[in-house]
Amino acid sequence: MQTHSTLTCPECGHAQEMEMPTDACLFFHECSNCKVLLRPLAGDCCVFCSYGSVKCPPIQAQGSCCGNSN
Repeated sequence: MQTHSTLTCPECGHAQEMEMPTDACLFFHECSNCKVLLRPLAGDCCVFCSYGSVKCPPIQAQGSCCGNSN
């Protein structure tokens, strides 16, 4: 299981490698470059699933996250 993902801001394109929580979703993340607040896209459980290079650990492990049945 991968625990690091590179988040890429859809507004400015800034990329930042981050460690993902293994037991929770990260619903919001503020871009360190342009300060826009990232939120998951419809149907995604967290910002890593929407903007990351790797899906979050719960999705990697079981295919669903935070009570969603993806």
